[in-house]
Amino acid sequence: MNAPLVMTEEDVEAQLTYADLIPLMKKTMAQFSAGAAIQPERQMLPIEPEQRYLGIMPVALPHAMGAKLVTFYPKNAAAGIPTHNAMIALLDVEHGLPLAFIGARLITEMRTAALSAAVSSVLAKPDSKILGLVGSGVQAKAHLQALRSLFDFTHVRVWSPTKANADAFADENGAKSLPLDQTVIGADIVVVATNSRQPVLRGAWLKPGSHVNSVGSPRPNWRELDDEVMRNEVIVDSRSAVALEAGDIILSKARIAAEAGEVFSGKVVIDPSRTTLFKSVGLAVQDIATAHFLYERAMNRGTN
Repeated sequence: MNAPLVMTEEDVEAQLTYADLIPLMKKTMAQFSAGAAIQPERQMLPIEPEQRYLGIMPVALPHAMGAKLVTFYPKNAAAGIPTHNAMIALLDVEHGLPLAFIGARLITEMRTAALSAAVSSVLAKPDSKILGLVGSGVQAKAHLQALRSLFDFTHVRVWSPTKANADAFADENGAKSLPLDQTVIGADIVVVATNSRQPVLRGAWLKPGSHVNSVGSPRPNWRELDDEVMRNEVIVDSRSAVALEAGDIILSKARIAAEAGEVFSGKVVIDPSRTTLFKSVGLAVQDIATAHFLYERAMNRGTN
């Protein structure tokens, strides 16, 4: 038996691209919505409520199996430390033997943005030119990178509750720091990535026919979107997961039009004239599929 492969965060960064991830997320989520994955809802242990959480996320696909351990520490943001850290144990589907241990902080960051970009490629207007980023942290930057790989933006706007953070983000990423309402009004695509406990995005600001990706506030009693936002066409990564974890869905009692995988497979077709919202909480199936992709690439390179 060979020793398990070990991939550090630096190894992942050197190997993983959005060109790889966006089509992989489309394929993986279509499999998930078709029932091809065995995935219990993750256990999120509140070690210190509002401050420290440990998530345990097992999953099995026909071709890949494993588990992810993830920590969510909102308080890390004040210290300049990533709020999410994780690792993946990848296992052989035939015998359960360990294949790899892979750093998953960057995988989590990139697959989240890649899935939003994949959904945007189907639901947003192909000629979208204005991007509004509500939040200026890790996910804002990841979404900007992923979406720029698909859309030719002429204007990128950013807002943060801490203006200095938005200004720094704007300087580093060719964006413009603006007040919250001006970040959103007229935008073709909006990304909301906050740890807000109360809604920050108002539906009244949204341009008709625009698309929103919401990936923040991942607790059942937290919200970043108001009820008017939630009355638009709502797509989610997993109906069962958002029903347990997404305060935006739970507290608004939103009607869910489809899972992303159902849109990718063509099972559900969304009216392109509608204003759309993609709300995601993140799924282990995305992580394990990405880890398996990296493992296969490493093995193929090792034998060539």
